[in-house]
Amino acid sequence: MIDKIKLKVLLLVGLVLTSCSNDDNSTSQANNPPEDPTVVAPNTYDFDRNGATSVSFGGQTTRIQMAEELVSGIKNPIKTEAELDAMYAHEEGNNDFMDANLNASNKNARSKTAASKDYFSANTTDAAVIKAVFDSYIANQVSEVFPNWSATASAGNAGQLQEAGGGATRYINAKGLEYDQAFTKSLIGALMVDQMLNNYLSPAVLDEGNNIANNNENVLDAGKNYTTMEHKWDEAYGYLYGNEANPAVPGLGADSFLNKYVSRVENDTDFSGIAMTIYNAFKLGRAAIVAKDYTLRDAQAQIIREKVSEIIGIRAVYYLQQAKATLANDKADAFHALSEGYGFIYSLQFTRKPGTNGPYFTKLEAENIIERLMTGNGFWDVLPETLDELSSDISARFSFTTEQAGS
Repeated sequence: MIDKIKLKVLLLVGLVLTSCSNDDNSTSQANNPPEDPTVVAPNTYDFDRNGATSVSFGGQTTRIQMAEELVSGIKNPIKTEAELDAMYAHEEGNNDFMDANLNASNKNARSKTAASKDYFSANTTDAAVIKAVFDSYIANQVSEVFPNWSATASAGNAGQLQEAGGGATRYINAKGLEYDQAFTKSLIGALMVDQMLNNYLSPAVLDEGNNIANNNENVLDAGKNYTTMEHKWDEAYGYLYGNEANPAVPGLGADSFLNKYVSRVENDTDFSGIAMTIYNAFKLGRAAIVAKDYTLRDAQAQIIREKVSEIIGIRAVYYLQQAKATLANDKADAFHALSEGYGFIYSLQFTRKPGTNGPYFTKLEAENIIERLMTGNGFWDVLPETLDELSSDISARFSFTTEQAGS
């Protein structure tokens, strides 16, 4: 709670106390000055037209909330594979969730997993393989871990391990992996990051069809208060801030996915300010759309791509280093960290290197790192030097060091 309040203060410190903008008259921004002095961002992510908000990302909020219930379900040993699959690939009207609004929705998380226009519209083979990986996490949790819920885990045997000193109990497969952590952290990349960086912030989506002409002429979507281009940008925003109590002024820590880990990285003094950089870029990019300045818009998208990708890389290294610190004396704690790191490593393939059409790590490269972790008896056999080597390999692709990310 302290960290959350601390970050809310950080966000609010940078905001001058003037009124929020509307789509015709955006107010000034005291933080990072805009590249084009004729375009100014609002103080918060508030955009109005004719006295009503023009911001909408309900589908993103719904998918985040569905994913929250699903990852809780994956840790419930009375759940069946069919029940968990139904939560992941929800069909409208089915009673898959505790929340009736989610049950009534025609959205689901699986359909948007590995589904970005830039990476997967012409690569349906990899998209299908990735979806199958997530299906396998669910299936293997039910078939391997749930039946051994009360057994003590050992190398080659699924079961439970308790952290030293009476800490948390971890439920792992025969190689030490927590499938629930692999699912959750991999979903950050395959859903939230991929949809944000490689779909909604892509010119292929923002500028599709008549989007530029319609935005130039303020032609709104039928029955809506936004242009298509405005809405696409907002949907990218929603995958990070969609579960916030007040998405216009995010406090962070509002879900178990990307929002949570922007907060975690922000609270590392080596990376303080990264949360505001991302937030400011979203605001200025949206203001640029209102102002019909697509060069400025795209520059903000590149900032978001770089910084959100860094979040994934930083946390991948962080967990490898955290595991190294406890590997000898607390297997349960180390395996938990490695399971989280496993998911962030898998998520590297969904990052986006600014100025390119590809990720910081390809699918094959991410899988090769995972293979090195899981060889033999997996986490039971992994060596500290291997964790250092993998950490260095990841850090070298980004602008941070292993020492910075690992602390």
